[in-house]
Amino acid sequence: MDVIRWLDRILIKLVTRFAEYKKDDVNSFKLSKEFCLFPQFMFYLRRSQFMQTFNASPDESLFYISLILRENVSNSLVMIQPALMSYDLESENAKPVLLDIDSMKNNVILLLDTFFYVCIWKGDTIDKWEQAGYHNDPSYENFKGMLEAPVEDAKYIMQERFPMPRFFITKPNDTNERKIKVKVNPSSLTANNTTTAEGNFFTEDVSLNLFMQHLIRMAVQS
Repeated sequence: MDVIRWLDRILIKLVTRFAEYKKDDVNSFKLSKEFCLFPQFMFYLRRSQFMQTFNASPDESLFYISLILRENVSNSLVMIQPALMSYDLESENAKPVLLDIDSMKNNVILLLDTFFYVCIWKGDTIDKWEQAGYHNDPSYENFKGMLEAPVEDAKYIMQERFPMPRFFITKPNDTNERKIKVKVNPSSLTANNTTTAEGNFFTEDVSLNLFMQHLIRMAVQS
């Protein structure tokens, strides 16, 4: 916690120096494009396995730290803020989506790359279609391709990594679903979100939006 508080102080000092704002006016706060993504990465760094060591052995924590010290910038950024790709029937190719609980929709497949593990999550509708065997019907060839695409992309990611990351395929209410839920931003913990409405998403973490609100308020008051 001492390190996290130190990071918070550094972040507040940085945005205080480089942002444009009027004293005590949160609505006037504006951060330049060169720094606009930095607070977001700090948010995910605070929630990462580098800062949160609960339920991890000292050896496991040291393993994570030793890897980020030797990897390149691209891989290090993925360790801090995992990449999330979405697959649906309307698009031929995967598209990057926000690392957010709202991206966990019933009619999509998500591919999460945390560097340390790769996870495929199938929405409730997709899972039911697969259980019904639609992908075995020649008239649903596009659905079959949708199921195969994230698996192929996951294989490509893993063969480029050393050590090879762990691999999970999960769905709503599955044990390994926590692998993706622990990484997404809990932005809309309301009844409008089906994942939350089903009562299987609980977290004490603040959302990115709330984190930014507190950061801006502290910056303009500094």
